[in-house]
Amino acid sequence: MKLIVFDVDGTLIDSQSHIASAMMMAFKKYGLESPTSRDVRLIIGLSLPEAIKKLYPKGSDILRKKIIASYIDSFALIRKNGAYQIPRIFVGMKDLLEDLYHKNEYVLGIATGKGLTGLEHVLGATDLKDYFSTIQTADNHPSKPHPAMLYSAVKETGILPENAVVVGDTSYDMDMGKAAKFKTIGVSWGYHSSEVMREKSDIFVKTPKEISSSLKRIWG
Repeated sequence: MKLIVFDVDGTLIDSQSHIASAMMMAFKKYGLESPTSRDVRLIIGLSLPEAIKKLYPKGSDILRKKIIASYIDSFALIRKNGAYQIPRIFVGMKDLLEDLYHKNEYVLGIATGKGLTGLEHVLGATDLKDYFSTIQTADNHPSKPHPAMLYSAVKETGILPENAVVVGDTSYDMDMGKAAKFKTIGVSWGYHSSEVMREKSDIFVKTPKEISSSLKRIWG
């Protein structure tokens, strides 16, 4: 069996507008200068504590914890007020998951910087949840690029790292995969530049269809 672990934000779904809006609301609450959209793009994939530390490195731990709480509340407010729309699944990704799910040789998983509550909301809204046999979130693990989430995926599925690959859109995903001895596939449609992803990944793809052929290249 082969294990394929997907990142979520920027790989499966386009969620940057919601994340940016909630982040700007959280910073504004404390009279702080809001991060730019580019700044937010670069922290997507990290756990919230690591993301806030990068966006506001000079802040105290207490203030950063308050910003995190405000971010979570802001996300809930966006949903409640009807401004929240179901995140868009990147074109071709659902077809890819459907195809891989029905192949006997593959087991699919998730490793995400999202918390479990937010992830379950997204997977339920997009009808993606049933594809995945192992789901790892930031709730119980260190932030990417630490490989803990991939270690847990391997432990849950019983599949060895040499038979596993991580698919993601950021350098954090690629560094996490290499630390866990996974193969890495970087995608072009996410939140880190194509130049970075070409450099960091074992295989770089421009379309979801290329992922299938890349798996064949990795494992014959």
